[in-house]
Amino acid sequence: MRSFMVLSSLARLASLAVLAACTSTPVPETQVTADTAAKTTPFEAASHLWLEEVEGADALAWVTAQNARTLGELEADPRYAGFEAAALQVLNSSERIPYGSVRDGYVYNFWQDEVNVRGLWRRTTAASYRTQAPAWETILDFDKLAADEGKNWVFKGADCFRPEAGAKYSCLLSLSDGGKDAVVNREFDIDTKSFVDGGFVTAEAKQGLAWAGADTLLIATDWGAGTVTESGYPFVVKRWTRGAPPESAAEVIRGKMTDVGVWPMVMKLDDGRVLQGAVQAETFFTSKYFWLPDGEEGAVQWPIPLKSSPKGIYKGQFLFSLEQDWTPEGLGAFKAGDLVAFELEAFLSTRTLPSVSLVFRPTETQAVDGVAVAKGAALLAISDNVVGKVLRLEPSANGWTTTPVDLPGAGQVSIAFSDEEETAVFLNYEDFLTPSSLLDYDIATGAVTTIKSLPAKFDTAGLKVGQFFATSKDGTKVPYFIIHRADMKLDGTTPTLLYGYGGFQVSMTPAYSAVMGRNWLVQGGAYVMANIRGGGEFGPNWHQAGLKLNRQRIYDDFIAVGEDLVTRKVTAPEHLGIMGGSNGGLLMGVMLNQRPDLWRAVVVQVPLLDMLRYHLLLAGASWVDEYGSPDLPEERAFLETISPYQNFDPSKDYPVPFFVTSTKDDRVHPGHARKLAKRFEEAGLPFYYFENMDGGHAAAADQTARAKRSALEYTYLARQLTGRPD
Repeated sequence: MRSFMVLSSLARLASLAVLAACTSTPVPETQVTADTAAKTTPFEAASHLWLEEVEGADALAWVTAQNARTLGELEADPRYAGFEAAALQVLNSSERIPYGSVRDGYVYNFWQDEVNVRGLWRRTTAASYRTQAPAWETILDFDKLAADEGKNWVFKGADCFRPEAGAKYSCLLSLSDGGKDAVVNREFDIDTKSFVDGGFVTAEAKQGLAWAGADTLLIATDWGAGTVTESGYPFVVKRWTRGAPPESAAEVIRGKMTDVGVWPMVMKLDDGRVLQGAVQAETFFTSKYFWLPDGEEGAVQWPIPLKSSPKGIYKGQFLFSLEQDWTPEGLGAFKAGDLVAFELEAFLSTRTLPSVSLVFRPTETQAVDGVAVAKGAALLAISDNVVGKVLRLEPSANGWTTTPVDLPGAGQVSIAFSDEEETAVFLNYEDFLTPSSLLDYDIATGAVTTIKSLPAKFDTAGLKVGQFFATSKDGTKVPYFIIHRADMKLDGTTPTLLYGYGGFQVSMTPAYSAVMGRNWLVQGGAYVMANIRGGGEFGPNWHQAGLKLNRQRIYDDFIAVGEDLVTRKVTAPEHLGIMGGSNGGLLMGVMLNQRPDLWRAVVVQVPLLDMLRYHLLLAGASWVDEYGSPDLPEERAFLETISPYQNFDPSKDYPVPFFVTSTKDDRVHPGHARKLAKRFEEAGLPFYYFENMDGGHAAAADQTARAKRSALEYTYLARQLTGRPD
């Protein structure tokens, strides 16, 4: 167990998801009652709500027909087979870095390939891990488990607790049926490689668990009627003792149904103490953190701002980042984006805010990406003009010092592994044209060495990367990266794919994509990544500039990047395509309506599209802090101006869109994509539609499904943007 753990903190969920947004349990919003109908237009209530019935017979019949039509056309394209084969070769290749977690001299890894479709949980010794061919020991085969139990199990991770050095680990495995966010947790014995007879087992739900001791869990889950929020998250945390039925667990903290959710939180200190607690997310971006002192009733709230995020404990200092300006009484002023700290024991003894120190203040072009605490070191990952850097942090009598860590280049760096109980620290480096390298950071010397690096998976000869700035409608300079052939002619003929997200403070950073490289760059296309507002590239203010009524700024930024590409004659509208997923899928829907003339291809992945009902569907209620509430007149009035579903106009000359979603997505409701696609169908306008029956919010549960989805998308893009239908 990591000694600092905040399970399922909402602000962090946004950054963990590949297609970010949040999770929820299904609720009966698909039943059209007088209340729900009043919140829709008569058109919606009369015609399309049946498509929100996820497993409804009529809805699935429509989905099946659309899938058959789309697959029949795209798979028949002679390019499809090559795209799929190229993607499969990458995704199933054994030449992948086996990222893992270190525990007591072993490295634990989850691995999928063409043979192990659902994957293996395995381990090897730390020494073997550093060799070219580690000797892996299989702990659990999920394909076999799924076959034995008749389930489509998707592994969602392991949470292990060791009470003291050398003692036996207790592990909880999270398993999802079909890739949903809802999981079951089951206790597993690593030594016997079997589930623990009579061990902890939870019912399927959106849940959070934390080890409070070897025989005690803090658990937040669906306890029955009236125990989940309007967003479908749990808001009651209980303490559950080994051997007792879950219904006997004692309640330790309760939130409100109007919260986003409440989850367990624990901190394991250097002396072995485990501080029990919880995080109450009142909104998506505001949370209260609580400590539950041993032997006492009631909770003690941590004295930190609502918009802040705990980062860990280092040398007795409690580190947290700020997403808002903060002036604690008598302690000076801090800015949104700052990393700050105070002495933990001082708070535990007085239960009031101690003196707060500034650890790191980003410049206008920087942002704090993350903090990693290992046994003997603390590292800070930052973004500097959308380029990753790592700094080592140390407290001193004169304040905190930072020392740069040497990295291979100007790309993306992330902290792949650290744990307060381990001295191992792994970093990952990559950029658009450089495959990932796993780096070892030596705490004692500060040296960085390469443990593993991937060979090139596509030909980068003749390719170059550039960073440019577009000017948005309000004068803001918006950066974007472009990867293209060095000899690209500026004549407007280059097929160009523009990707964007713009929400939830999620940053878009340089990353190596062999699938995109093979199926797009090598084919002569250019790829563009837009760093529009709403993301976290320049800290909290860059994100907050596009919240709620200011969201049009995000869309203006994206349009500005598209127009800049045309102005610079990189491409032209007939060769320009765009792509985005989840919140980025909403961006795509807005772009369909606001600038249908600027693009010829639009890939709309697992999208939000009905912004007048999104808060009634699955986790939608948790996102009102980002988008605004359709129940508030002023915010509804704005949402009416951008909502892709309501703003569809059958008389417009739309580009042919491609909608991609998943039946098993219990995060963003598939009804969004279904309903807008249905409007295209009713208007007699061409569109493509593919709904994977498994896969959750990623729209794919295994490598084969990922390759298929990718091949469909690139086939569509090639047909639309190269001027050659086949």
